[in-house]
Amino acid sequence: MRVYKFEAFTSDIEKNIRKGVFKPGHKLPSVRDLKAQYQTSMSTIQQGYEYLVASGLVESVPKSGYYVSNRPDLSNQPVKTKHRLVARDATFKHHLGLTTSLKAGRRFSEFNVAAPGDLLMPQKLLLRTMQQVIREQGAGLLRYYPSNGSTALKENILKKAAVHQTIINPDELLVTDGALQALYIALAAVCNVGDVIAVESPCVFSVLEVIRVLQLRVIEIPVDPYTGFDIDFLKKACRTNAIKAVVITPNFHNPTGILLTNEQKLVLLSVALQYNIALIENDIYGDLYFHGQRPSTIKRFDDSGLVLSYSSYAKTLAPGIRVGWLSAGKFMQRAEQIKFALGSTVSPLYQETVNRLLAGNSYDRHVRSFRMQLAKNAHVAINLLSAHFPKKTSILTPAGGYNIWVKMPDNTDMARFYDQCEKIGVRFTPGYTFSFSGVFDKHFRIVFADKFSPKRIEALQLAGKLAR
Repeated sequence: MRVYKFEAFTSDIEKNIRKGVFKPGHKLPSVRDLKAQYQTSMSTIQQGYEYLVASGLVESVPKSGYYVSNRPDLSNQPVKTKHRLVARDATFKHHLGLTTSLKAGRRFSEFNVAAPGDLLMPQKLLLRTMQQVIREQGAGLLRYYPSNGSTALKENILKKAAVHQTIINPDELLVTDGALQALYIALAAVCNVGDVIAVESPCVFSVLEVIRVLQLRVIEIPVDPYTGFDIDFLKKACRTNAIKAVVITPNFHNPTGILLTNEQKLVLLSVALQYNIALIENDIYGDLYFHGQRPSTIKRFDDSGLVLSYSSYAKTLAPGIRVGWLSAGKFMQRAEQIKFALGSTVSPLYQETVNRLLAGNSYDRHVRSFRMQLAKNAHVAINLLSAHFPKKTSILTPAGGYNIWVKMPDNTDMARFYDQCEKIGVRFTPGYTFSFSGVFDKHFRIVFADKFSPKRIEALQLAGKLAR
């Protein structure tokens, strides 16, 4: 069996983690310190840390160093059991529960689900349109549709994109089963197992899980609370790593709500062109701006084919409307093959329903009303957080979308806070779900995509008092 030089120190660290000497969150020695201690090269130490990160025992925190994972993978320890084992990812199940609705008798005031609430969905419009489609097309909805999506729907998607100066080649457009499938296809079309990609930090849990499933290696790029995605940090990462893709949400980033300027988007595109890196752009919140005009996509400025842009109607219409799209750029041939392998047809009923809404003015009318309500909700939520949570609580005001990123004071016992919130029936999304590292443990996300009933207002007030 081959022995690697880095095993001299990784075996010591691994042993201390498994014995509990190094607890979750424990900061590990720097690369420089280990180089001196073990009399080896910097590259050997770096390889060793990469091995420990890949094994799930250690996490890399940008600009800080290496830490014991908050949820270290100790799965290869001996298991004493007489029962047949069924493999389950406890961390995945836990995080999934924190980002989806329980619907358990509506006991909870849920601020953790990034989707329109029941009272903000255009229920009558959607159901009426579905009924019209069913009456008119009947059994035709039960047949296979084109693998890449309805031609009429794609034409209307292209027209809507052109309104905000984004010109998409019709031959590079795929209709997908929601935004997450679009992301999966984009990453799989660009990358192979073990490739390095860059992601925003914080980054939404669902994106991190797609990356994990595809077995990609990650460099987390900090998102500054005021200036957004740290492009300078990305440049440094590109100089020392063979980065294949960058996954970014330039318009109303989840969870911070930050909007990149056109200048920042152009600089980001120039970095991608310089290093021949695919830019995978998530634009699912682009229509949900609070003021002014709809922000531009990075795709608008690209003529190289390196930008893959995707979106869906789950965030603007209803989460159950599983219709998204991907503009795959120069990677279309591979993306098309992957899409077919995942399932050749997106629901014809959903495609035809969305197509009818886009063809008229129903979609635009709904989104205008939805944006106004979201802007009001953001104002209410920020006022409640400011008035009832501890004085040193930091709150980022979003420019659109429906997420607010909150940082609690450093002395807050977050485990106790979440436990107390659970007892009173309030749910937020914990910050640690937004990174492979533990750097956001004092943060949480609040979603304001539902009406603020007296019950929800009281729930936020009480949660704030418990945090004091």
